[in-house]
Amino acid sequence: MKKTFVLIVLFVLPIIAYLFFASGVNNFGRLPTLTEGVIEIDFPDNQVKFSNNITVLGFLGKEVERKKGNAFNLNQKIYKRFSEFRDFQFVMIMPKGTEDKVEALKTELSALADVSKWKFVFLGPGMIHELFSSLETDLKLDDNLGTPYVFIIDKERNLRGRTEDEDEGTKFGFNTNSVADLNNKMEDDVKIILAEYRLALKKNNANRAK
Repeated sequence: MKKTFVLIVLFVLPIIAYLFFASGVNNFGRLPTLTEGVIEIDFPDNQVKFSNNITVLGFLGKEVERKKGNAFNLNQKIYKRFSEFRDFQFVMIMPKGTEDKVEALKTELSALADVSKWKFVFLGPGMIHELFSSLETDLKLDDNLGTPYVFIIDKERNLRGRTEDEDEGTKFGFNTNSVADLNNKMEDDVKIILAEYRLALKKNNANRAK
């Protein structure tokens, strides 16, 4: 018995501890809501909506060619991993007049993945600022109406993020300039929110079966 106990202490407990810390504290709870009621996109024919979708929201700005690296990072690290999940979409807010540049970007992205869940919405400056302001973050759009940060919006149009991030405190968005931020934080948080909705769906189906 003593030998068994010693073996457990020496080998099993360190493995359990490692798995706990490697998974991250954030994995063991809901992803915090930071802002409620992000405004809905006023888009013709309701082609793109936040409601009832899990959305990665971005603002690429006027200089699309300078944001290609950001889009490719996001595509490779997040989109390709989660694009097959139902009700999951990428919505990029674009200034009007960038339509041709966006088509070129989509062509390049399509060589790497099915881009059907990349949605590009073209808006005027006023609407772009209004939408961004409704996120209520500590970030700002640049002079080209863009930002390297992307945001997670849930099906109820709430901004999700972190309230106790080890580097930023409150973390509103994820920096697409940083592969580490996408790999180490955003991927984890997208997993959490998808798990939330899968669990809720299972509970609803179980309740209906009773």
